[in-house]
Amino acid sequence: MKKIDTRVVHGPRHEHDPLTGAHRIPIYLTSTFVFKDTKHAERVFSGEEHGFIYSRRSNPTVEYLEEKVAYLERAEAGLATASGMAALNSLFVKLLRSGDRVIASSPLYGGTYALLELFKDRFGILVDYIPATEFHLKLESFIDDRTKLIYIETPANPTLDIVDIEKTAKISKKYGIPLAVDNTFATPIIQRPIELGADFVVHSMTKYLSGHGDTLAGIICGPADVLKPMKNKELRFLGGILSPFNAYLVLRGIKTLAVRMRKHSENAMKVAEFLHDHPKVEKVMYPGLPDHPLHEVAKKQMNGMYSGVLSFIVKGGREAGRKLLESVEIPSLAVSLGDTDSLIEHPASMTHATYSEEELRKAGIHGGLIRLSVGIEDAEDLIQDLDRALSKI
Repeated sequence: MKKIDTRVVHGPRHEHDPLTGAHRIPIYLTSTFVFKDTKHAERVFSGEEHGFIYSRRSNPTVEYLEEKVAYLERAEAGLATASGMAALNSLFVKLLRSGDRVIASSPLYGGTYALLELFKDRFGILVDYIPATEFHLKLESFIDDRTKLIYIETPANPTLDIVDIEKTAKISKKYGIPLAVDNTFATPIIQRPIELGADFVVHSMTKYLSGHGDTLAGIICGPADVLKPMKNKELRFLGGILSPFNAYLVLRGIKTLAVRMRKHSENAMKVAEFLHDHPKVEKVMYPGLPDHPLHEVAKKQMNGMYSGVLSFIVKGGREAGRKLLESVEIPSLAVSLGDTDSLIEHPASMTHATYSEEELRKAGIHGGLIRLSVGIEDAEDLIQDLDRALSKI
């Protein structure tokens, strides 16, 4: 089995265009594909022969990206979408019906939480939330015959809480309930949930897989017998398909994924250690720190790296946090994460603004909590910039 650095560069097969021999899979910017004759069209439409019909159904550039990410996640198949939210929407529509129950970890990314609440309000989907830190301990007590999906984020956004994937997967398999894991923060370089027993992995490929902050994309990885029909039904008719150009940008980004994730993780650890000892910081949330409540679980399932996102609470609450955000020079004040540039934001008023004040409190999202996506700049420059900004509080 090839090592992960080789896998991200070369993928499951050589990225050569079989038609022209081009060293890179081309961007097939076409809406439709021409058939040789009517018999050829019939064979492709019937599924007797692999081929391309219309780019909303499938496209060669997008198809190779699906193969590559599935290969990295050790999944049977991948289904690329226009965004991470399109991936979640497609998966939920596939697996859930009115009256079904979802058990989800808390907190979740604000958009994911809002989508689950929308499904609850519009379609009668029941949703139970269990704190990530005690998820596998309480999970069985929430399961009933209506439970059709277990959904977790680990590390959690934005508190960096950890869910034990392997223990959760054993419970999900005991009851025959699919387990889906959002692996956006960790990527397959650091964490591979399917190897730990998960059924589905989802990514906002906008983040680390793309890595350059210039595209939107999502993907679901999992069993071929579930995802292949989704391509011709849920995704095809919901319309959340990925453009070939965006697929090309993600493929290009993946080439450097392994080296970037090591740099992100190395920088984040240095920044976390600095903030941990700073007198104006109340708390640092980063699974790489030995005093993180689930550090040992993270150490076990995250391959010795802890990714590039951390959160911290500044003393002085929301106003102190606002001062910090407006004083830093290197990180950009922006949502999203996984970019080569450092990005800093205030979850309670930005990425998690869909939560009420009570919901923020329950999810452990403090008013003074700052989320920092640490880029690949020089770590000492980032530390000096944060130190200077903290001095202004």
